[in-house]
Amino acid sequence: MLRFLLMRIASALPVLAILSLVTFAIIQAPPGDYADYIKSQLINQGGASYAEADAQAQAYRKEHGLDKPLPVQYLNWIGGIVTRGDFGYSLYYNRPVADVVGERLPRTLLLALVCHLLASVLGISFGIWAATRQYSWIDSTLSAISFLGMTVPRFLMALIIVYLLVFQFNVSEIGSFFSPRYGGAPWSWAKFLDLVKHVWPVVAIATFGGLAYNMRVMRGNLLDTLNAQYVETAKAKGLTGGAVVMRHAVPNALHPLIMYQGVVLPYMLT
Repeated sequence: MLRFLLMRIASALPVLAILSLVTFAIIQAPPGDYADYIKSQLINQGGASYAEADAQAQAYRKEHGLDKPLPVQYLNWIGGIVTRGDFGYSLYYNRPVADVVGERLPRTLLLALVCHLLASVLGISFGIWAATRQYSWIDSTLSAISFLGMTVPRFLMALIIVYLLVFQFNVSEIGSFFSPRYGGAPWSWAKFLDLVKHVWPVVAIATFGGLAYNMRVMRGNLLDTLNAQYVETAKAKGLTGGAVVMRHAVPNALHPLIMYQGVVLPYMLT
């Protein structure tokens, strides 16, 4: 097992190296650099002369190593990541990249895990419900919901929800976790409710697609499992319908969804 893991890690290193080269090349492809952007901002908005703006831009290049050749910049960047865990300096936020990512990563993980849990629990439950009531109005309704969840793009759902919140319900706080009065306040029940009020659109959109997939797969697998011979044998032995479904059919129908868990979490993080 250890040898397998080491081989997988070793095979991933060349891929990471190529990806880093491609990423660096794409960043450097446009003409100019961030110092040129600073110079244009100083001239257009700050009222600085061309000489003053150019001097500040040159100082910025020297401070952040942007005046060095591209191979040196790449080696400095990769060397910082490998040796010190330093991913560089965010030009947009004017802070280290590690600080920017570290500030947002816990929130991203929390949102992803909550959405993943809801999508799994609700999707599997609805799939069982639909499969055990095949061709009923419940099955038809849930199948329609799963069809919408699998086909409607999430960005379109997001645009619709934002439009309704802003233009129909006059919601003024979009894109934040808390209201201004709760931003720096200690945790309380009121602050938790304020968090739920702000993040429910993100949770609903991210959950809906996963819920639809889990429900669709669970329904199909469970219908196939319910027609298996061992299920008929369990019924012939006198087990109740609920016991047959939950103790014999559902555990075997869950296998594809369990394997799916390994790939869905990285997707939700993105």
